[in-house]
Amino acid sequence: MKVSDILRVKGNTLFTVTPEEPLSKAIDVMAEKDIGSLVVMEHGDLVGMLTFREVILAIVKNGGAVGGTRVGTAMDDHPLTCTAETELDEVRRMMLERHARYMPVVEQRMLMGVISFYDVAKAVVDSQNFENRMLKAYIRDWPGGEEQPQA
Repeated sequence: MKVSDILRVKGNTLFTVTPEEPLSKAIDVMAEKDIGSLVVMEHGDLVGMLTFREVILAIVKNGGAVGGTRVGTAMDDHPLTCTAETELDEVRRMMLERHARYMPVVEQRMLMGVISFYDVAKAVVDSQNFENRMLKAYIRDWPGGEEQPQA
């Protein structure tokens, strides 16, 4: 299974901010849309990711307030990325290794979408459930062996 399989199901709605936007505005968008991350774009290029983790760290660093902090100050400026052709096993490994909950999907510098750890886990569980149903159906329809006559 590949990242493209998740994106196909998930759709293509993306929420972005610029590094110059106030962090408070980004937090408002995240709360309003009930999302855990925003892609930070500048001049059409991916320059970072803002997740609730970076928001919390910025607030703690600023003494418990957002203040005048800009997105560019709080964002992860080296986000983990993948392509649509990346295998889910590789994505899981990368996300676990870096403790990343969100990963932008990029093809030749173009942002294709964002997948979350939840999306990956759901895809794996759905795939396993399908496989289990197929195996159970196969076992249930197992052809009966011919019985040997008793002497």
